[in-house]
Amino acid sequence: EKEQDYRLIKDLWAFDGNRIAVRFQYEWHDASGNWFRSYGNEQWEFDEHGLMRRREASINDIAIAEKDRRFHWPAPGPRPADVPGLGDSPF
Repeated sequence: EKEQDYRLIKDLWAFDGNRIAVRFQYEWHDASGNWFRSYGNEQWEFDEHGLMRRREASINDIAIAEKDRRFHWPAPGPRPADVPGLGDSPF
């Protein structure tokens, strides 16, 4: 309910054995129409059955003006194939 019209870019950063790390950015607005960009890193560890047993995340939220949005594809829905990942873009 808080993060409406959520649009996410998440890129694999590193992996080793049963652990992966990703970095991400997403944009969303609240019920009042105020826009935000959230960004950070996540690390996951999986058990021998492939189920997540540990998750750690560091997430930062900043208020942005609607004119400063970067992610404009329709929500909900996946990131379109022609929208670059974080490793392919300057932000």
